[in-house]
Amino acid sequence: MTIPDFQTIMLPLLQHTSDKEVHTIRELKVTLAEYFELLPQERDELLPSGQQTVFHNRVSWAKTYMERAGLLETISRGHFTITNRGIEVLASAVNRIDNTFLLQFPEYREFRSPNKSDDEESKLDEKNNIETPEEAFQTAYKQIREDLAADLITQIKKLTPVFFEKLVLDLMLAMGYGGSQDTAGALTVAGADEGIDGVINEDQLGLDIIYLQAKRWENQVGRPEIQRFVGALHGKRARKGVFLTTSTFSREARQYVEAIDPKVVLIDGSRLAQLMIEFNVGVSTVQSYFIKRIDSDYFIED
Repeated sequence: MTIPDFQTIMLPLLQHTSDKEVHTIRELKVTLAEYFELLPQERDELLPSGQQTVFHNRVSWAKTYMERAGLLETISRGHFTITNRGIEVLASAVNRIDNTFLLQFPEYREFRSPNKSDDEESKLDEKNNIETPEEAFQTAYKQIREDLAADLITQIKKLTPVFFEKLVLDLMLAMGYGGSQDTAGALTVAGADEGIDGVINEDQLGLDIIYLQAKRWENQVGRPEIQRFVGALHGKRARKGVFLTTSTFSREARQYVEAIDPKVVLIDGSRLAQLMIEFNVGVSTVQSYFIKRIDSDYFIED
């Protein structure tokens, strides 16, 4: 048979984890290849990039999507197991698991399209079928970037305060603040709330400084927290501050910073992850693609 798409792989993959043991993609790739009776050349067929086999890629995506829906859970790097929700799904005698099926789970809807309505999301697969190759490429790039951003936030929330301190400093340096690691400034771990307070030079000459506060929170950051930060800025006679969080800011908090002096920039979890991707902090390039077009000027004869 031909190589199954990643949605067709979902149910067999989940079924093969029903033993509640810890599994790996490498192990299940072999098991599933036998289940689908793939020929050797089908197992070895590579993606256009030449970096990974098509089947391995599709098994990985099937696992990722079911993990986002809460059917699977990563135990450690490269190791995962079925969840109680996954067991319940199998007990329901479902005959297929695909993107449409997974939309019943709120975590999956948020993962796929945090800014789309349910009706818009239900049309996503139809849209993919009618896209041009270039549109499909751009859609895929956006999805990969959003997936990476979600993974970054998950990883950040697992960090110690000391490592989070380093992350904030590395990001600010990558964005052009501070000059160098030695002269940039200092970040100091705060108290029991695990926030990070500190200062960083705005430029290499240190003509001005920016005060920072970062909080690894699950809950939304409200106006009172921002007011306390602004109060601290006033106490330092500071004019600029940056408040970073792994969660989100309330509407009242955003409205508050728009109407005050000093200038305070709010960076929520989504923007934090996107900045890390943009400035290559905590990420690495796996593959680069270039879309080329005819250079009409080249073909003009003198």
